[in-house]
Amino acid sequence: MLTDPQLKSKIDALWDKFWSGGIANPITAIEQMSYLIFLKRLEDMDNARAAAAVRRVGRVADSTRRDGVSPYKSVFDGNTKCRWSYWSQLPGDQMLKHVRDKVFEFLRNLGSETSSFTQHMQDAVFIIPKASLLQEAVNIIEEMHISEQNIDVQGDLYEYLLMQLTTAGKNGQFRTPRHIIRMMVKLVNPKIGDRICDPAAGTGGFLVNAYEHILESNTSSEVLEYDSEGKPHHLIGDKIADKKLLKFLKSQALTGYDFDATMTRIGAMNLMLHGIDNPNFRYTDTLSKSYADKELYDVILANPPFKGSIDENDINERFSVKTTKTELLFMELMYDVLVTGGRCGVIVPDGVLFGTSNAHIATRKILVDKCKLEGVISMPSGVFKPYAGVSTAVLIFQKGGTTDSVWFYDMQADGFSLDDKRQKITDNDIPDIIEKYSKRSNQQSEFRNQKSFTVPVDEIRSNKYDLSISRYKQIEHKEIEYEKPEVIMKRVLALEEEISKDVDEIRKMIYLPRP
Repeated sequence: MLTDPQLKSKIDALWDKFWSGGIANPITAIEQMSYLIFLKRLEDMDNARAAAAVRRVGRVADSTRRDGVSPYKSVFDGNTKCRWSYWSQLPGDQMLKHVRDKVFEFLRNLGSETSSFTQHMQDAVFIIPKASLLQEAVNIIEEMHISEQNIDVQGDLYEYLLMQLTTAGKNGQFRTPRHIIRMMVKLVNPKIGDRICDPAAGTGGFLVNAYEHILESNTSSEVLEYDSEGKPHHLIGDKIADKKLLKFLKSQALTGYDFDATMTRIGAMNLMLHGIDNPNFRYTDTLSKSYADKELYDVILANPPFKGSIDENDINERFSVKTTKTELLFMELMYDVLVTGGRCGVIVPDGVLFGTSNAHIATRKILVDKCKLEGVISMPSGVFKPYAGVSTAVLIFQKGGTTDSVWFYDMQADGFSLDDKRQKITDNDIPDIIEKYSKRSNQQSEFRNQKSFTVPVDEIRSNKYDLSISRYKQIEHKEIEYEKPEVIMKRVLALEEEISKDVDEIRKMIYLPRP
């Protein structure tokens, strides 16, 4: 969580400037900020790699060999005026023209020299209209002091930017609440060495949190600090003795897909600012015929699009479930791309749990019969407010294995009010969910009037694979004792007699002669 109030106020002021400057779409504003942050980080990474090359060859600080050839070829080779340190010092109007005409042309032609993010930059368009707005953005980025030593600040600042997508009225865009993501990551528990994927990654929140979870699990407790949101800081991963595993985590472990080019840029930048130098974010529709990966990932964490549909002619032929509903297709896709033993945590709309169509039942059969379905967490409809009131659930499953019973939890509070304001409250089931999930094998199926319980798989199969918690949860009915009819009748007659007397008294008063 971004804690510097001065930096927060500057970012809020920058949003106002974007709006008044004609950039009202928050995604567009974040995209423009992403380009600028990337340009700053690009020079910093280039300098760091040049210095590392000097250390490797044991040469002097001017990074040249005796033959005059540098041991490291800069990405700015021949484009020194595209360095942040050069153009960020130019006067306002000159800076605006130089960035628009020179720097962005350089950016679009980077190709794949540094990371997959540079490939997404080939479509980059600079649309900041005013020199004052560009200068304001540059000043804020300068105040971030981007470096490997302050990854927390970089990531927190970008998360604060992305929070604008959750604000009601800003283009209807939204992200999965971060506390829900952290809950799911803890339940799935990705580990060092796992290959982790989000097939509908958006801004990359699941991948960032999976990365942080692995580092947290491998950082000494005396180093870790937690903010008021429960987010860990100082994630140095000092317990990872094998540096190859650390390199794998930072360069190959995380893969995200999205069919929106803007989202791939924003998601890749989110990963970069959390310490991933080479984010593997791909512009791909994973439901289409163009996507062919199978049995590739150890962990999948996702919140795929709800209630969507796809052109029937473009649906990948791999799917056995015949439907155009994206929420069902994504479920089979995740099963396909997981390795045997791979784990998945996914958010689904409630309709996936109890829908009666052949496609709905076939999808649930995959989860129950071909996987070890471990948990179904029913979430209250307000979790995604203010932008959506849909009821959802979290499914946790493992590809392969045998489903003997399924653990259910009826979440009633997530630490925030369930209205449009989503203000903090004390009621929060998430800690209880994490604790109970780890002990789910000890819970008895007969106690179904509690928040959590287990249901034998045979009972689920006999109910057409229905996974809605309401199908199995017992509602306690308080027994009410009523008086015998004759007692009630006696009381009614006595009341009628009393009323009759009162009416007689009123009549006497009305017809009394005037004095």
